[in-house]
Amino acid sequence: MRSGACGVHAFSQMGRQQDDLLQALPPQFAPVWHSLLDRLESSALFSEESCSFSHSELLDSLNLWLDKAEQKLLPSA
Repeated sequence: MRSGACGVHAFSQMGRQQDDLLQALPPQFAPVWHSLLDRLESSALFSEESCSFSHSELLDSLNLWLDKAEQKLLPSA
């Protein structure tokens, strides 16, 4: 999304269809993921950064969630 290859709504729609991924992760991951997607969709309503929705901070949070999910899913070496 940062590069503009995928829009917020397309990413969010794709993200909400990842039931298999969410089931493979510990249960606390799903509500955080859905919360991040909700906030991302809400931030798309604003054309610029606002005090309530920082698009760049939301993307950073999504990246952090993805990193932690990857750590949980990949076998330890």
